Amino acid sequence: MNIIVVGNGGREHAICWKLAQSSLVDKIVAAPGNGGTAFEEKCVNVDPKKCDYIVEGENPFVQIAKHENCRMAVIGPEDPLADGLADVFWNAGIPVVGPKKAGAQLEASKDLSKKFMKEYNVACAASETFVNQDAAVEYVKKHGAPIVIKADGLAAGKGVTVAATVDEAVAAIDDIMNSGRVGSAGKKIVVEDYLEGVEISVLAAVSCTPEYAAAGSACIVPFLPSRDHKRLMDGAKGPNTGGMGTVCPLDDVTPEMMEAFDKTILQPTLNGLIKEKFDYRGFIFFGVMLTKNGPKLLEYNVRLGDPETQSVLPLMDFDFAAMCMSIMNGTLKDFEMKWKSGYQVSPVMVSGGYPGDYEKNIPISVNENLLKLSTAKIFYAGAVVGRRESDGNLLTSGGRVLACSAYGTTFKEAWEKAYMGISSVKFDKAFFRKDIGLPGAAESGKL
Repeated sequence: MNIIVVGNGGREHAICWKLAQSSLVDKIVAAPGNGGTAFEEKCVNVDPKKCDYIVEGENPFVQIAKHENCRMAVIGPEDPLADGLADVFWNAGIPVVGPKKAGAQLEASKDLSKKFMKEYNVACAASETFVNQDAAVEYVKKHGAPIVIKADGLAAGKGVTVAATVDEAVAAIDDIMNSGRVGSAGKKIVVEDYLEGVEISVLAAVSCTPEYAAAGSACIVPFLPSRDHKRLMDGAKGPNTGGMGTVCPLDDVTPEMMEAFDKTILQPTLNGLIKEKFDYRGFIFFGVMLTKNGPKLLEYNVRLGDPETQSVLPLMDFDFAAMCMSIMNGTLKDFEMKWKSGYQVSPVMVSGGYPGDYEKNIPISVNENLLKLSTAKIFYAGAVVGRRESDGNLLTSGGRVLACSAYGTTFKEAWEKAYMGISSVKFDKAFFRKDIGLPGAAESGKL
């Protein structure tokens, strides 16, 4: 079976790598892919902008899938899902892992997402939505701080501010609604109560259609909990980023916490998907705060998280492609997920200047002997193939350049291997945190 994977980030590299391990998979077409997928086993990059057979009038990803004889599609990023790419693939007769457009709005609109949570009794923070800046400012001044300001639309992880003071909140409202930094995503904002606690990420597989619901097979199956480290510098200091590294699983998350998550967040979410009659066959990301009053949902993402995927997928002790097929055909409820018993630690290496301005096209060198000794796996994100693809020359192309993910039977072993692996990578002005997974490394949700 040939599969097309849409996207060009570290998440997509991890997905391609995991799919390649399946005996069901013959070829993976990464569209457009990146410098990592270019050299991954069974994988080939196909850039829609560089294809000589793409014609106007039909979706380029569908054309690539047909040209490459792909029998399944996996959509990685949120933007194409929100734009309805899954609908387009299904209409073309190509089964796809990724929710259709209606369900994808759970991430595309914070306002819609909060209304969904309230309607179906999903445990979450109280919030209000505003389209008028003065009204939002007035609300914040009455409510006080700390408080959370969110752009309504997709903002590439840059539309959320946790404001410690009223002045900071007012500035965030002005920045989102007036600066143009997040574009149309900032025309509407959600102002949300601040939650104190410890944040975790729960990725999950979802197989839900009206037909599956009627047959009793609609389900959401959570993966192992993980944790992203969003702040740029050690000790959870500095500006927010798209993620500086992850660890999975989490020793501080008890079975009782996961039972509470299932009861107050996961099952109500499934009930909502069923009641709304969404065709949601794909993945969902639960951003969860573990508070003294139980788990509270911070946000939905309608795809696998990045960089959480780079820690979670390596711990899967089952056929990822087979699981994807079970999502699409309604048998996920009967699919057995087995997990390795150890840990995965995945620090991220970024370009100097990130999350602000940074240089691109900087050569990346890897000490292959040291990397092999570490047993770590590099998942590339902001990296592209240089002029000579045959020699494996890679150049930086983004802020988050790569994640170095390593397994260990203990956390200490995984941590040491991951940092041995990341020490094998060099490029000018490279930066990475040195405390991923250690005590005090992640934000505690306490200002």
